[in-house]
Amino acid sequence: MQLGLADIANLALNGIAEGLLIALPALAVTLVFGVARFPNAATGDLVSVGGFGAFGAYKLSGGSFLAAALGGVVAGVAVAWMSWQLVFKPVARQSGVTLLLTSIGLGFLLRALLGLAFGHEHNMFEMPMMRAWTWGDVALNPIDAVVGALSLLTMAAVFFLLFKTPAGRVLRAMADNNDLARVVGINTRRTNAQMWALVGGVCGIAGLLVGIKTLVSPEAGAELLLSAFAAAVVGGLGNPLGAVAGAVLLGAFQELSTPFVGFTYKIALAYAVMLLVLLWRPQGLFNRTQGVR
Repeated sequence: MQLGLADIANLALNGIAEGLLIALPALAVTLVFGVARFPNAATGDLVSVGGFGAFGAYKLSGGSFLAAALGGVVAGVAVAWMSWQLVFKPVARQSGVTLLLTSIGLGFLLRALLGLAFGHEHNMFEMPMMRAWTWGDVALNPIDAVVGALSLLTMAAVFFLLFKTPAGRVLRAMADNNDLARVVGINTRRTNAQMWALVGGVCGIAGLLVGIKTLVSPEAGAELLLSAFAAAVVGGLGNPLGAVAGAVLLGAFQELSTPFVGFTYKIALAYAVMLLVLLWRPQGLFNRTQGVR
């Protein structure tokens, strides 16, 4: 199949937009791994919780997306913080396998509770009809642009917190060496609670963006989980910047491969790339395995 420059540009733009959407749950995965040292399999379900919080606030406010963002963040932070207090805190000193299995159970529980509370019908935000922005034969969906911009703003806020605030320095110190952080007087339990609140906020915004781009349902967030894991592994587990870069790279790669392998198999390519990275460079492309830095 022959592709013109415009076709390649369109596929790349679509891939970058998809990657920026995946980047938020990938960032949440790597934040938990960096500090708590386990892959959180409930990340996708926290995204779903944020989506329902955003959708509920959107409806109650008469269609305000600002209220929707606030509702998503509040729901995500509240559920993530309670997950730490009630589920992960009691087993915090157990092995990574135990914590992983605990997160799998929590994910199933959250999905079931969302299904019981709200049903499994698909809920959608009422988005205005807008023409695609075009530059010759290159087109960009305005919804993709909005989702990408909000994702970038969210990531900028997270990175500012991590690298420019005292709370972020404490998080990075814990990620570097949890035991040493405890010895020098850092309250690790409080810092863990703050990390989970941050992860909940990221998942809350991700839930809103998933709802804007696709729909809100108990399964919507879980469908992003494997892609988020793949992005975090490719970028380097525990490296927030790597997770974001990995998500964008995988998103672009998947879309650019679509004309050759079809829509069905492009998703499998992300996992093939992840396997190749694990075989060739197990620490990830950005070579950080020691936590959030």
